[in-house]
Amino acid sequence: MNLLPKSSKEFGSVEYWEKFFQLRGKKAFEWYGTYLELCGVLHKYIKPREKVLVIGCGNSELSEQLYDVGYQDIVNIDISEAVIKQMREHNASRRPHMSFLKMDMMQMEFPDASFQVVLDKGTLDAVLTDEEEKTLQQVDRMLAEVGRVLQVGGRYLCISLAQAHVLKKAVGHFAGEGWMVRVHQVANSQDQVLEAEHRFSLPVFAFIMTKFRPVPGSALQIFELCAQEQGKPVRLESAERLAEAVLERQQYAWLCSQLRRKAGLGSVSLDLCDGDTGEPRYTLHVVDSSTVKPSRDNHFAIFIIPQGRETEWLFGMEEGRKQLAASAGFRRLVTVALHRGQQYEGMDSIQAELSARVMELTPAGMPAQQQVPFLSVGGDIGIRTVQHRDCSPMSGDFVVEDVQGDDKHFFRRLIFLNNRNVVQSEARLLKDVSHRAQKKRKKDRKKQRPADTPDAVPAAIDKSYLCCEHHKAMIAGLALLRNSELLLARLRYDVIMFDVDSKDPTLGMSCPPPAFVDQAFLQNVKSILTPEGVFILNLVCRDSGLKDSVLAGLKAVFPLLYVRRIEGEVNEILFCQLHPEPKLAAPELLETAQALERTLRGLGRGWDDTYVLSDMLKTVQIV
Repeated sequence: MNLLPKSSKEFGSVEYWEKFFQLRGKKAFEWYGTYLELCGVLHKYIKPREKVLVIGCGNSELSEQLYDVGYQDIVNIDISEAVIKQMREHNASRRPHMSFLKMDMMQMEFPDASFQVVLDKGTLDAVLTDEEEKTLQQVDRMLAEVGRVLQVGGRYLCISLAQAHVLKKAVGHFAGEGWMVRVHQVANSQDQVLEAEHRFSLPVFAFIMTKFRPVPGSALQIFELCAQEQGKPVRLESAERLAEAVLERQQYAWLCSQLRRKAGLGSVSLDLCDGDTGEPRYTLHVVDSSTVKPSRDNHFAIFIIPQGRETEWLFGMEEGRKQLAASAGFRRLVTVALHRGQQYEGMDSIQAELSARVMELTPAGMPAQQQVPFLSVGGDIGIRTVQHRDCSPMSGDFVVEDVQGDDKHFFRRLIFLNNRNVVQSEARLLKDVSHRAQKKRKKDRKKQRPADTPDAVPAAIDKSYLCCEHHKAMIAGLALLRNSELLLARLRYDVIMFDVDSKDPTLGMSCPPPAFVDQAFLQNVKSILTPEGVFILNLVCRDSGLKDSVLAGLKAVFPLLYVRRIEGEVNEILFCQLHPEPKLAAPELLETAQALERTLRGLGRGWDDTYVLSDMLKTVQIV
């Protein structure tokens, strides 16, 4: 039997509800959840001895269940004569102190200030079906009547889906009256049923509008959001920000429902925030692997990325995360990045904190009691110490931090927070200093020292080590010069290197900015380069058409163009020269590279063993 209206406008019709309850009979109709699902928020905001008015009661069992646990001063009203008669007969002998009255809530017969609570379960949503003038006038009368029958200090508690137009109207009306406005998300409401076959993809909220005594001339407005059952309310600066916060939670609930029903939604990322501060605490990436065959115990796993390693290709890039999911052998893998500035006690506490939330992201078909493993690298959450924070007028907020790599070395990094998964620059710290710093951190943890307090141990930079593979390739390009000794004496015009990133994330090319490959600019580079010199450029471009255009522009100025691709990275190093033919054959090129290595070592540079120029040039190709 289909009891849903053909259009939402029928929800405001007396005839519709009369027919609805006649057809439905005695079976309770529970809008937005049962008493057990709502009792947490109801008991929080209604005291047992308070006088409660339930508007649009229908044949819901909510009032009966409240009555049975001690809330006995309850008056119920509804516009449907059929449902009021049914509810009177059902409760006359069982709940003698509870009354049911046929009454229009837009024109109630109660004296002013008769109640301490007005409870509305879905009624406002049923009336406010659109934003036409007639509908808005009806809602104004309804909300004005709610305000009239409430005492000062009383509360209008409205259970709602908080659709944008409903939230806007309710918040705007009561904030304009000087009431305190709080929106409380009802816990575990993503799967509330509207009928057996209908499920909401939106979470359920409770509006708690508290009536304050009018203060002449006061413009104070209070907006709060409580997103957790036991969490503290967060004060928001405006009704617009409250609406944005509610929308974020609705989008999250919709996303969770989609993820539970099907796989392969593409790249899905979301932030989980601290319920008290609103600050991002975890960033989650949901990765579905099409190469993993389903089995009994490979449905779902969580991977905790150690602090500081979220910038690595395997964790920070979509293709890397797909490879990680496939190698881990799970149909769905959720990677979790930990935010700087947040405190984490260890893997066990992170697992306890995340368990409830990540279970909302499980794939379809996973058994209800399936254990979900938490994975990591060596079971360690890593070490991150913030050394400095500041703001650049050109690039925005940035941070200098020390992180521990997978080889237990510590690295000092510069990160611009507008692109927090990209390391702007990096240097390795000397092993002995890193070891002492690590011991000091452990000692400081026992004193409950904040994790982002700057390290007091002075750090020495390991100048023999280049952290970035593309930097090694750029240095290797010096071997293209015949006279490496001349190079070291007069570097200025023999070699020009560009490793400059773009701050515009909308471009298909993140390095360099477009101005650096403009024809006029390249002509200027050419004019200050010696005839035998080399122009070395780091190119990071994901748009193949744009990349072809950049290469064509470079070849128009520099006839000889080599490219060195970096394995596992998007970076490509371009070596540009003015003479149209290679001056050195491949064997000579490697000999020159080896000679340059000997020259650098002879000058006491102390290059790391992993840094081999000749290896860098073995895969160079001429474009």
